[in-house]
Amino acid sequence: MGGYQEGIIILLCINCIAAMGVSLLTGFTGIFTLGHAAYMALGAYTAAILTVRYGIHWLPAIVAGGLVAVAVAWMIGMPTLRLTGDYYAIASIGLGEAIRLILENWQSFTRGARGFPGIDSYTTRGVAVACFTVLTLLTFNLIDSRLGREFKASRDDRLAASLMGFNTTASRMKALLISAFYCGVSGALLGGYMNFIQPSMFDMMKSTELTAVVVFGGLGSMSGTLLGSAIVTSVMEYFRDISQYRMLIYGLLLVVIMVVRPEGLLGDREIWSFLPGSGRRG
Repeated sequence: MGGYQEGIIILLCINCIAAMGVSLLTGFTGIFTLGHAAYMALGAYTAAILTVRYGIHWLPAIVAGGLVAVAVAWMIGMPTLRLTGDYYAIASIGLGEAIRLILENWQSFTRGARGFPGIDSYTTRGVAVACFTVLTLLTFNLIDSRLGREFKASRDDRLAASLMGFNTTASRMKALLISAFYCGVSGALLGGYMNFIQPSMFDMMKSTELTAVVVFGGLGSMSGTLLGSAIVTSVMEYFRDISQYRMLIYGLLLVVIMVVRPEGLLGDREIWSFLPGSGRRG
């Protein structure tokens, strides 16, 4: 396998991990977010600082990146998860940009807008695939568990879920923390692949891209999220030679899908439900 194809596989695994995190929050809990690139930034900078400045092994550094994202998400979620609908989405934009600006202006610690170079190349194809496989298995087990049913109940009708005995506030917080952990790990892996990070890599455009992938694949379908991430990543990478038209092709693809299948590629179903004999028809 050539280096270019291997790089696409690594990027695909990184993007899928982040997209799964956003899908848990937006697709399965119904909390629309446009600021999750900030958690990727926190994970990336945490892992970079720990490995470069303190010589810590990349594996605990990646985990630490996810945990730092969780800690910040908890501090953010306490006051903001009381908001519903578009209000949380608006708040997430402001909070995401605030974190990015802090990283950009804290030059003594993060090197600011100049970026953070010299990160070890620890994100190999094996590492990326292993992280993706483990987190994917955890995700599908999670959405089929009692906690996953709590997420879906909170998404469909918070009042009815509360009457059934679910603590919807706690469920939303758990979804946010797990989502932040996935994005933090994704950011840490991205830093180990690029060997260089800077705040502009984690702007609102990146957050919008993550949310668009989830909507593209289908809200409430984790396999749809993975399929959508694979398609979008492939389009963005294989059309890199015509970079001036790449975003046009990306936008056109999203528009076509939204017109043809407004519910997303798979809607709220998993891909195996389309197999013959699965019961429900597409």
